[in-house]
Amino acid sequence: MTILTLGLNHNTAPVAIRERLAFPAERLRPALGELVRLPEIEEAAILSTCNRTEFYCGTASANLEKIVDWIAREQHLKREEFHPYLYAHTDEDTIRHMFRVACGLDSMILGEPQILGQMKTAYQTAADAGTLGKTLSKLFHHTFSAAKKVRTDTAIGSSPVSVAFAAVRLAQRIFDTLKEQTAVLIGAGETIELTARHLHEQGIGEIIIANRTLERAHALAAQFNGFAIALSELPKHLAKADILVSSTASQLPILGKGSVESALKTRKHKPMFMVDLAVPRDIEPEVGQLNDVYLYTVDDLRNTIEEGMRSRQEAAKQAEEIIDTEVDHFLAWMRSQGAMMTLLDFRAHAENLRDEALNNALRALKNGKPAEDALRQLASTLTSKIIHIPSTQIKQAGTDERHDLIEAVRELFQLKGNQ
Repeated sequence: MTILTLGLNHNTAPVAIRERLAFPAERLRPALGELVRLPEIEEAAILSTCNRTEFYCGTASANLEKIVDWIAREQHLKREEFHPYLYAHTDEDTIRHMFRVACGLDSMILGEPQILGQMKTAYQTAADAGTLGKTLSKLFHHTFSAAKKVRTDTAIGSSPVSVAFAAVRLAQRIFDTLKEQTAVLIGAGETIELTARHLHEQGIGEIIIANRTLERAHALAAQFNGFAIALSELPKHLAKADILVSSTASQLPILGKGSVESALKTRKHKPMFMVDLAVPRDIEPEVGQLNDVYLYTVDDLRNTIEEGMRSRQEAAKQAEEIIDTEVDHFLAWMRSQGAMMTLLDFRAHAENLRDEALNNALRALKNGKPAEDALRQLASTLTSKIIHIPSTQIKQAGTDERHDLIEAVRELFQLKGNQ
């Protein structure tokens, strides 16, 4: 069996192409069912995220064009619309690719952890759909094991490489624990969503999301067990903010020194940690002059992000070494499966010869042949049948000067004596 990957990602295709090839969750199981109905496909799984769509297949023949045609039909696209953006891997390259993807080495943000969860979802969906066989199932489990080893043995995911991650990491340094803290997030874009996700993962006590569009704030807050307020309500809730992160497209500051001073009085001067991720700034610079405010901007976080990226790049080198080892382990398993199949076929062949010879002997006994003669005939017939094909092949190997094959036979059967 050949294991292959066919796909596209953020490096090979623009978002306009990626979104047209994406599979919504509700379509994955039917699509998998259709994919394994192709004559060449024995096993299949589909990974579909905002940054990549990949098809993992176990196939009797690596006929990529049949899969490309299926994708075109399934997604109602013309081949030429997406074919130039595709990449393909087979066997060892597929194994290495899946390991790297799961470890975040192939991600837009080096070392990001979300992709591992997405790969686990892809595996579970394929398992539920019944489209995984022994090989792909084993490969997915080995992929998860390799990713866990990389996360455990390297610092690939520990250093901040985004402003959202850096902001949360800085908050963790200022507060002993986030479990008793309240975070007020201003805005509802991608940066605020990522900040909310990081805070939620770190066990933040409460999240309040303020946005001009209340519906958008509600939708985002619902993902993280928070609650939403309109931006106009912010002054009433500002005093609750132990942590405040702002990232809007406003051309004018949203928070001034006066409103923060009022909030500090209500808080009895309990410190506030503020991060302004907006350009232009959402928080007036004068707020940073207040004694009980720790105010940081994008520029303040830049050094942290650059250090984090250097750290992850070093960790990525270690991760590649781990992946090399894990790829070798999986290839060894695949080779063992090939040997096992050969062994099973060899045993079945021998048992067929045995049964045939035994049946002949039993018939001879029923027809009155003496038992000793029947046993001698059984032994002679069985020996002849077992050695017939190997003998023919060994003679042919001598004619063809296949000395390697002859040596292999001597080693296999532990033959001694003159050669």
